[in-house]
Amino acid sequence: MTASTTAIERSRLPALTGARFLAACMVLVCHVGIALIPRLGGTRAAGAQRYVEAAGNVGVSFFFVLSGFILTWVSRPDDTARRFWRRRLVKIFPNHLVTLAAALLLMLSASVPITAVNTVPTVFLVQSWIPEQDAVINYGGNAPSWSLACELLFYLSFPLLLRVTRGIRPGHLWRWLAGTAVLIALVPLVAGLLPARPTMPLTNDHWWAVWFTYYFPVTRLLEFALGVLTALLVMRGRRLPFGVVPALALAVVAFVAGANLPGVYDRVAATSLPLALLIGALARADVADRVRVLGSRLLVRLGEVSYSLYLVHYLVVAYGPIGAVHPENWAKPVSLAGAFGYGALTLAISLVLAWLLYTCVEAPAMRRFSRPRPPKAADRPAETAPQPSAPST
Repeated sequence: MTASTTAIERSRLPALTGARFLAACMVLVCHVGIALIPRLGGTRAAGAQRYVEAAGNVGVSFFFVLSGFILTWVSRPDDTARRFWRRRLVKIFPNHLVTLAAALLLMLSASVPITAVNTVPTVFLVQSWIPEQDAVINYGGNAPSWSLACELLFYLSFPLLLRVTRGIRPGHLWRWLAGTAVLIALVPLVAGLLPARPTMPLTNDHWWAVWFTYYFPVTRLLEFALGVLTALLVMRGRRLPFGVVPALALAVVAFVAGANLPGVYDRVAATSLPLALLIGALARADVADRVRVLGSRLLVRLGEVSYSLYLVHYLVVAYGPIGAVHPENWAKPVSLAGAFGYGALTLAISLVLAWLLYTCVEAPAMRRFSRPRPPKAADRPAETAPQPSAPST
């Protein structure tokens, strides 16, 4: 088998593509739930909110770990940092700028104040570097774009990170993976040393701890590195402790346990390593063609539009049928059936908009700009320019 054939086979991970859609749906469920659960009333509904919020945390963490895994999986020895950065910027910025423009128009229509503080950092995707207690900067414009500020650091770091991790001896990869997981678990401890004031307006959480644990790109880089190390484990044939089903069970247990941890321990600490093991198990099963549901044509197609779905869904939650941007809607009671109806309608609208964004913006931009255009014939060196064919006799 040639090296090129191996690279092609390694690039095909349909189950992980399908899983991207489920992760995007977890984030959507989180935002829909935050908007609707308080309107249900009752202690059961209030108790369910912690799991709904945890779903969003896990969905984002899954994307961060998966990003490191996939970029390592498809990396080529002949690639350059400049070409890699070009592809990544073309991947994220067109969708980001289009959805940000849509967000600003919707803000104008809803009389939501637009200022330089809540827009300029978002345009350049630096908002997550700025701690701001009301999250006006972090959530400026289109709220989910805060995570793209983290992804930009991941992409900037990846060429160096890959070079370093490729130098790790295969027998030592597990130690590095475990060490990275320990560092992630220690982040909340470090966050506990930060000032307890101010607190977040709605949740009373310590803002500095929340920012450092959840929004700060440097601490989230650890999850990306976890994905890189997991990919190297699988690619180098190192044994994983679990198959897909046990790894999924472990991830579910970590999700439930993590949602009940105190303070900022509920956000990342408990679930990052189980998610990495699940991603590794899915990739190994993908290679062996043992994953049928996640790798189905429908879920793969939905997974391909997951990035677009991630960026558009919050606008639908805020300005669509739920109307979460309007404070007067927060107190309007809603039945359980009505909440599910709102959620289903939000998902349907979001999927249509995501498909349009993917079809009209993301895919064309990737085709046109992700690689340098080949030089025109007139610009080629003389010795490589096409020669006229000999006249027929």
